[in-house]
Amino acid sequence: MKALHINGNDLTLEEVREVATERRPVLLDPDARAAVNRARAVVDALVASDKVSYAITTGVGKLSDVRIAGEQIREMQINLVRSHAVGVGPPLAAAEVRGMMLLRANSLSKGFSGVRAQTIDALCEMLNRGVTPFVPSQGSVGASGDLAPLAHLALVLIGEGECVNEQGIRIPAADALSRAQIKPLVLEAKEAVSLINGTQGMLAVGVLALLAAETLVDTADVIGAITLDALRGTDAAFDERIQMARPHRGQIKTAQNLRRMLEGSQIRESHRDCGRVQDAYSLRCIPQVHGAVRDTLSYCRGVIEIEVNSAVDNPLVFVNDLKQADGKGDVISGGNFHGEPVAFALDFLGIALSALAGISERRLERLVNPALNEGLPPFLAAGAGLNSGFMMPQVTAAALVSENKILAHPASVDSITTSGNKEDFVSMGMTASLKLKRIVENVRNAMAIEAMAAAQALDFVAPLKTGKRGQAAHAAIRSVCPTMDKDRVMYRDFARIAELIASGKVAEVLR
Repeated sequence: MKALHINGNDLTLEEVREVATERRPVLLDPDARAAVNRARAVVDALVASDKVSYAITTGVGKLSDVRIAGEQIREMQINLVRSHAVGVGPPLAAAEVRGMMLLRANSLSKGFSGVRAQTIDALCEMLNRGVTPFVPSQGSVGASGDLAPLAHLALVLIGEGECVNEQGIRIPAADALSRAQIKPLVLEAKEAVSLINGTQGMLAVGVLALLAAETLVDTADVIGAITLDALRGTDAAFDERIQMARPHRGQIKTAQNLRRMLEGSQIRESHRDCGRVQDAYSLRCIPQVHGAVRDTLSYCRGVIEIEVNSAVDNPLVFVNDLKQADGKGDVISGGNFHGEPVAFALDFLGIALSALAGISERRLERLVNPALNEGLPPFLAAGAGLNSGFMMPQVTAAALVSENKILAHPASVDSITTSGNKEDFVSMGMTASLKLKRIVENVRNAMAIEAMAAAQALDFVAPLKTGKRGQAAHAAIRSVCPTMDKDRVMYRDFARIAELIASGKVAEVLR
């Protein structure tokens, strides 16, 4: 795979995924290297002149009034990394850690952080040679960024802490670097605070969750369409004229998808002149609900795309001359590390995805409930009574949906004071990202259950067929999950369908 050249300005979410999950190589762009060198010259000049500057010649946080000089500057870098690596709890997944590393390197490569180019190179080499730090998921309040998670990452750069090898086993960082032929860094002035100050923990988890969510909303249109068809629903509510009378982009897109899914359906034609006037909300209002999720995804993508290419540490370095590294410029303390914009977006996305699972479960209820399922067998069971069919899968879906209701409570409405009341209003963005990750998994599993039930329902209405795209979705589901002609253990089916959904193979029938 062609190497990705980072410059801090045009990294895409898809490129983050390629590096995080497909191990695409990463290099620092030459123009970015020059910008990094210019900013570094300002820091070096500051240290040489022994001027007071936050986190360069002073301590950090509440200790910002303590002067640091001479050889103490290097010692402070080590102390900062060690003292901030205080994470607890389950570790982040390897893909999330790799995403963190890339995002931090990309932010530093903008040339506003004052680090040396070789520090960014070291992060790139760790990515390219498969050195993955062990990063506990808990410990960040999203204030001065994700300090604890990023400190665990920085710890490996200096040859301390732990890594996770290809087998998922924790090993000393020094051993991992040695095997990869990477020398530990000796951090210079400002580099520690630049490495640990930023939103890349919440951002890495959030980027991967957002990309998964975009696949989920397309998949939801596909599964919703085959459920509606199996329940002998109407496509009248998806008429383009209705959507244009209330032209939300997401609603228009979902309605279009539904029309395409139902095009050519024999099932639809078989009851076109029936007496039913309209369907229940979980069928009729799919464009309005799925569409609102789409619009939320669009908003959240916009926020995250900005954050991915932002300078988010503190202080920031602004050079006077963009052509030469003359050491002249300003070092300004600010608050770009604060996670509030990302936290809001991640919380909003969690709320929206919870609705996606909620309406999926309501459609599942209509498939299995003999009072609502338009003549399908009770609980989609062949020989209902002797067999329970999909009675309990609906309970599982209900459990997932109810769990999401708790998880969807916004983390960003909370704050807690830290650092001796210096950091007195925080974002809780990392908590928002971890909740979102759990919500995404719950939504995928709930949709997998609906998908299996919808495929079963289509089997019962044969020989009538749904539209060609619906048939393709049915075939994809059946490729990992056979028809259930009598009760069997289903949890493995759900897992295989969830994996199929995550791969995008259900959603691709819309392409």
